[in-house]
Amino acid sequence: MPLSPSHFITGLRFGALDVAACSRTGAGPRLREENQDNLVLVDTGGDAVFLHGQVAQRRHLPGWRRGHARLAVLDGMGGHGHGREAAEAVASALLALPPCDSTAELTQRLDALHAGLQRHFAGSSGPRPGTTLTMLELPAGAAPLLYHVGDSRLYEITRARVAPLTVDHVPATALAMGGQLTEAQWWDQVHGEHRPQVSQAFLLGNAFADPVQLSDPLFELTPANLPSWLAHLPDRRALALQPGASYLLATDGLWSCSDPYGWVAQWPQLLAGGAPAATMLGALLDAYDAHPAAFFYPDNVSAILLRTPGGDACEETAMPA
Repeated sequence: MPLSPSHFITGLRFGALDVAACSRTGAGPRLREENQDNLVLVDTGGDAVFLHGQVAQRRHLPGWRRGHARLAVLDGMGGHGHGREAAEAVASALLALPPCDSTAELTQRLDALHAGLQRHFAGSSGPRPGTTLTMLELPAGAAPLLYHVGDSRLYEITRARVAPLTVDHVPATALAMGGQLTEAQWWDQVHGEHRPQVSQAFLLGNAFADPVQLSDPLFELTPANLPSWLAHLPDRRALALQPGASYLLATDGLWSCSDPYGWVAQWPQLLAGGAPAATMLGALLDAYDAHPAAFFYPDNVSAILLRTPGGDACEETAMPA
């Protein structure tokens, strides 16, 4: 059965990081029939949570390296068929993926997983399925590693502002890479509107290399192919987490609404203070539920919130006004 809107995932251990998560069918009277999202949390002791059959499952991973952790959100592409199954397959594979200590190692293993799952689903009826994958690998004593495919996002949230740390793999980004959109136009189309179309997904493939057909490999967005104003947000990189900041990994149902700018601008206030991550995430989802039914478009919502210890975070980048 689908997860209850009040179903939270807590109780895992992430060292100094405070982490909470939730996955749900959506909000209001127009819920999706199926939750095609997924999420993966593996804590520093090897205890893991993921979804199977739309229900949170817990498992201990024997041999998991102590001190290492992993977080990921996935949004199965139902429009391509088998969206939930695709997300479940990737989530299950992430539990078997060995801990990775570098961006190069993480990239090599996940690109190989992408190709292997393409072969696995080759005999499925209908078009090839796909899923987003926005993931943080958390090696002990080292900087977190980001791996990103699709239009789920990672946000950094301080007391005063919110900054996306990923670039959506959508047609507007392809146009910007080709010099056909200005910075302001890209922000308005990607962060100011609801356009549920992707140019790349894990397992599915990419339309960046050739816009008229899907290519099998993934197309990594790097400083070499992104416009200068997005070049600091490559898909695969090490991150510096700011003290006292909140970090939100989420699928696009969380901001698929009639006023994304206005809604996201509320997040710093909703996540302010020193409350536990579960309390903060609960406040965010309570505010989501409080909007009129027509405000949010029907979609699944999955989110992982992590809070770093320390004082006020620095505030260097933000969404444009």
